[in-house]
Amino acid sequence: MKLPAQVQTECQVEDIGSYLDGELEGKALADFESHVRECEGCVAELRTQRTLLCTLDSAFAESRSFALPGNFTRIVAAHAQCDVSRMRSKSERRHAFRLCAALALIAFALLGATSGALVFRPARAFVRAGANILGLVWHTLYDAGAGLAVIARVTGRALILDSHGLGLFALLPFAILVLLLPRLIINYHRARIIE
Repeated sequence: MKLPAQVQTECQVEDIGSYLDGELEGKALADFESHVRECEGCVAELRTQRTLLCTLDSAFAESRSFALPGNFTRIVAAHAQCDVSRMRSKSERRHAFRLCAALALIAFALLGATSGALVFRPARAFVRAGANILGLVWHTLYDAGAGLAVIARVTGRALILDSHGLGLFALLPFAILVLLLPRLIINYHRARIIE
């Protein structure tokens, strides 16, 4: 039964359910009971909801309980074990993977243009920044390698061709000193730490 429009705007219809459930206390209960004495719409709604509750109580009181078979738990456990064992097979996993992939594609398709702005643009910017960093590292390494090759070629020509091989003998002590330099630096720092 619908309440008249005037009653719906003036009355708190949700208070009727709270009253029937015993949730109203103190001043709220006194205010509601005094309002029901004066409002015919709320009285009608209160009767309707009481009738509905009585009907539901009698319907649930008449329902009979049923007994489960004696081997019910064993049957349920056997079916659960069978269902779980099938998930361990390769075909079931492949089927689950295909289903998940299809659901993911459908989800991305449903996201539409919003997903392009929220997901793909930041991903593209991240990939572009990563590519720029890798390009910078690659060019730096390439240029350093090319520079070292030019220096080695010029130095090699100067040492081998111009000095008729005598430069190699001068280069050998230089290479030994370069190799010993890190050890000298480490020993220096150890001596400073001990002091």
